[in-house]
Amino acid sequence: MRALNVLVTGGAGFIGRWVVARLLQDGNRVWVLDDLSNGRIENLGKLRAHKNFIKFVKGDIKDNRFLNHLFINEFDVCYHLGASINVQDSIDRPKETFDNDVIGTFNVLEQCKKHKVKIVFMSTCMVYDRAQSDDGINETDPVKPASPYAGAKLAAENMVLSYYYAYGLPAVVIRPFNTYGPYQKTGGEGGVVAIFLKNKLAGKTLQIYGDGNQTRDLLYVEDCARFVVESGYSEHVDGEIVNAGLGEDVSINELAELIVEDEERIEHIPHIHPQSEIPKLLCDYSKAKELLDWEPEYTLDEGISKTEEWIKTAKI
Repeated sequence: MRALNVLVTGGAGFIGRWVVARLLQDGNRVWVLDDLSNGRIENLGKLRAHKNFIKFVKGDIKDNRFLNHLFINEFDVCYHLGASINVQDSIDRPKETFDNDVIGTFNVLEQCKKHKVKIVFMSTCMVYDRAQSDDGINETDPVKPASPYAGAKLAAENMVLSYYYAYGLPAVVIRPFNTYGPYQKTGGEGGVVAIFLKNKLAGKTLQIYGDGNQTRDLLYVEDCARFVVESGYSEHVDGEIVNAGLGEDVSINELAELIVEDEERIEHIPHIHPQSEIPKLLCDYSKAKELLDWEPEYTLDEGISKTEEWIKTAKI
């Protein structure tokens, strides 16, 4: 496959960083756009020295003049990961999430249409209602916008798919499940695995919101990045919504016990936003396997081990 000119919005974020790494590994020429409201320039580290890392640009997807200038670069694919991603922030400040995730996505879509650039839109498993069976959630299962974050993602998904149908724009909506791994934040905005591991290593208590019976399907970030990147390479997923996950769920209680191995270091506290909690998340990734020949390579134990090693050495 020929080398592509690729734009990654949100490329200095947790998953974005791994997407950039994979794209470079595959020989593509990569531009990164990030406003650094959530991402960190340090996440890109040595990747910026790669001969095919063309440019990092600090900018805002809500700024059309800026986007007009950026898209002169004749991209083949835009991996659109830039977004407001915090559920509680979306509940506290819904307009900010709407502006970034809906209007920002519309602006990127307009550029992709104008310049004939394929768009890979990063959505989320948080748009779903609970898993209805042990087979997991597939792409046709019910959605439930239980937070403004999920609502904004669903609105943006519909806009992305409308550009596929109305204008023939190559576009795919991807819904990775709960992704974790190195470079994820370990503070309040981080994922549950990163927070638990950080607290374990610091000798602190692991705090669980609610009863801890809610389950998550935890996808290691290198598996997620491979899924994201390959969605941009393949025409088979154009016009589609595609899930990716481990295909196994674990309760938050079980996860805490797996990580800390000491029930006395586990504490249950009242839930911050119980109305937006999904009781059971389990991914059916059979569509990704069929269309992309993708499936996860890392087990939960392997992913946790790799993440813990990174947290031990990272300056975070």
